[in-house]
Amino acid sequence: MNMAIRATLVAAALVGAAVAPASAASGSVSAPRAQAQTVRFAGGEAKGLTMAASAPKGTEAILEADPAAAVAAANVCGSGYTISTGAARYGSYGTTYTWWNGASSGSNALYDRPICGVFFNDSGVTRYMGVRLKDNYTATPDTQDFGAYSQYAGPVYQNKGYCGQAYSYMEDANGKVLVDNYLSVGSCD
Repeated sequence: MNMAIRATLVAAALVGAAVAPASAASGSVSAPRAQAQTVRFAGGEAKGLTMAASAPKGTEAILEADPAAAVAAANVCGSGYTISTGAARYGSYGTTYTWWNGASSGSNALYDRPICGVFFNDSGVTRYMGVRLKDNYTATPDTQDFGAYSQYAGPVYQNKGYCGQAYSYMEDANGKVLVDNYLSVGSCD
């Protein structure tokens, strides 16, 4: 991530909305303890974030590689979004994060979890980019945010987003596609 953008995001994370524990969400139903584990950031500092036990492979390494960026991404989603359900790094272009707030939005304890998605622009240049969340319910429309962004696309939310997908897209100034990838939100059958 470009150092100037990273410094801005980290400052916003530290000065702005602080990461709150997942249990702070009003009226939320907490997930079973087996669903989350503490992220072991480099230096042993978790910074209030956890990772879903079923997060896709590679998520923990991305979170550990840049804890400040992970905290900034969680803060973009808002208070309570502190449980990582997936992260993917796309070369030097961008990083997608998905977060859960520990609540359930319906009767299905696995699928009915509110999810937030953010796609960070790590290139240091304003690019046409976007993030889209798709849940497992065919009747639910996708949520998305596409445009020209220097820092990030999103946040976007799905009330029943666990076991869905986060789509990330980015072009260069000439329209060449740089990122065109899907990330699983949690690992589900």
